[in-house]
Amino acid sequence: MTAVTAPPPADAHALDRDACFRAARSKDARFDGAFVIAVTTTGIYCRPSCPVKAPLGRNVRFYRSAAAAQQDGFRACKRCLPDAVPGSPEWDGRADVAARAVRLVDDGVVDREGVAGLARRLGTSERQLRRTLSAELGVGPDALARARRASAARSLLESTDEPITQVAFAAGFRSVRQFNETMRRVFDVAPSEIRRRARRRGPTIAPTADGELHLRLPHRPPLPFAALLGFLGTRCVPGVEEIADGSYRRVLHLPRGLGIATLAPGGTGPTGAWVDCRLRLDDPRDVTAAVQRCRRLLDLDADPVAVDAALGDEPLLAAAVAAQPGRRVPGHVDGHELAVRAVLGQQVSVAAARTLAARLAETHGEHLAAPVGTLTVAFPTADALAGANLGGLGLTGARQAALRTLAGALAAGDVQLDPGADRDEAEAGLQRLSGIGPWTAAYIRMRALGDPDVALATDLGVRRALERLGADGRPRAAAALAERWRPWRSYAVQHLWASLSLPAPTASPVPGRPIAGVPAGGEDGLDVRVPA
Repeated sequence: MTAVTAPPPADAHALDRDACFRAARSKDARFDGAFVIAVTTTGIYCRPSCPVKAPLGRNVRFYRSAAAAQQDGFRACKRCLPDAVPGSPEWDGRADVAARAVRLVDDGVVDREGVAGLARRLGTSERQLRRTLSAELGVGPDALARARRASAARSLLESTDEPITQVAFAAGFRSVRQFNETMRRVFDVAPSEIRRRARRRGPTIAPTADGELHLRLPHRPPLPFAALLGFLGTRCVPGVEEIADGSYRRVLHLPRGLGIATLAPGGTGPTGAWVDCRLRLDDPRDVTAAVQRCRRLLDLDADPVAVDAALGDEPLLAAAVAAQPGRRVPGHVDGHELAVRAVLGQQVSVAAARTLAARLAETHGEHLAAPVGTLTVAFPTADALAGANLGGLGLTGARQAALRTLAGALAAGDVQLDPGADRDEAEAGLQRLSGIGPWTAAYIRMRALGDPDVALATDLGVRRALERLGADGRPRAAAALAERWRPWRSYAVQHLWASLSLPAPTASPVPGRPIAGVPAGGEDGLDVRVPA
C-alpha cells in the first residue's frame, strides 16, 4: 500500500500528542473512540488498543475522528476495526455546537435532511457549521456522515444476512456505486469481501425472525445490564415496552416509521464488548436512528472507568460505586415521550404513573398491525396529544392542561428535545410552561438530553439517600455537596438512588430537617419504595 504523507490534521492543537502516544503504547482500550492513531508508513489508522506493534513516534498522526483520518487518505485497520468502538463520551458531555452537531450526525440527520437541515436545527449557517466542525474535528459534516454510513454498513455486512444492496440503502447511501466506492476507500476491500472475512473469523449471525436485524452495540466495560433492566423494568409502560427473558423490548417512533428494538446482554470478543440488539423496522433506512436511540437509552458511549474513578473517591459514594461499578444513566429513545411521562408522573407513584401512561398510549397511540410479545402500541406523539381529549384517563384538570401545553410546545418546536438540542435553552423552555417545575425540567434534561452533569438536589430520593449516609439532605446543602461530583453529577444521582437498597451504613446519620412538601417523583422521579 502506498504510504500516506498527510500534513498534521487541522485539529492537532486539540489533542495532547504525548498523552495520545502513551495511550497507544499502553494499548489502553479506555481511549478507543476518543481518538484514532494513523501510521504514515502504512496508510492505516487504528484504535489506540490495536494489538499490532506500536509504530515509531515520527510516523504517527492522531485524529479526533475516523472521518478526519479517512479524509487524509488513511484506511481502517482490518485487525482492530477502529470504527467498531463506542463513541467518544466527550460529545455527550459537551453542549457546544460541535458536540450537538456530532450527536445529530450520528442520528442520521445529514442523511435525511442534508447539511442545510443540520445547520437549521443548530441555528447556524452551513458555512459556519463547516468552519466549526473543521476546527474541532478536522472535517466537515459531510465527511462525518460518510464515515458514519461506512461504519453502519460494515456492521450490517458482518452481522446480518441482508442483501448487499439493501445494506447500502439501510446504512444511508444514496446509490450502490457510492456505497462500493466509499467502502473500498475506507476499508480497502469490497463489501462482499468484508462479509466473507467476517464469516472466516467465526459465526457472528444469530438466528432471527423474518425481517429482523441482529446487531452488536459496542460499549466500554463494565456494563451492569441487570441494573439497567431493573431501572427500565420498574418504569415499563404496558403495551409499549416489556422485560422478557432477560431482555428489554419496546416500540420505537423513527423518522420513517415504527420499529421494535430488543436489547439483551451481549458478550466480549477480540474487538471489545457489546450489547445484543435486534431490530424490526417498517423502513430499513431507519437502522441508524434506531441504533443511536438504543445507545442513548443504555448510555453506551459512557466511560465507566473514568466515572467510577472520580466518584469512587467520594466517601459518601464509595460503597455504592464499589457495589455497582459501571453504573449508567439510563437515557431514553424519545425525548418527547420522556417529557410527557415525566409530567404524568408528577405527584404520583411509579406504579400509578405507569398505569396512566398505558391508558394514554392505548387511547392516543398508534397501534401495531400485529402484537409482538405483549407490545401492541407506540407511545403517542406530541402532535397526537397537542389537541387530544385527555378526559377519562384519570388525570386531574391541571395535569391535562399541563400535558396539552407541553405537547403543543413540542409539536410546534418551541421546545427542542432532540440529540442536538441546546440543553440550557431546553430546560429554560420547559420551565416556562405551566405545570412544569425545576425538578421535572432537570430530570428531562438528564434523561432525554443525556446530560451527564445534573444534580437533582431537590429530589426526594437523593435527599433521603444523603441523610441515610450521614449528610445534610436539605436542597441547598445537597446542591453544594454535589459540586464536588462535577462533571458526573447525573451518575452520582444514580448511585444515590441505588444506595437506598444497600445495607444501612453503620455510622449514625446526621439528621437534617424533615423532608416535606417535595413531590414523590412518580414515573420518572424516584418512588423510594421502588429502588432505582
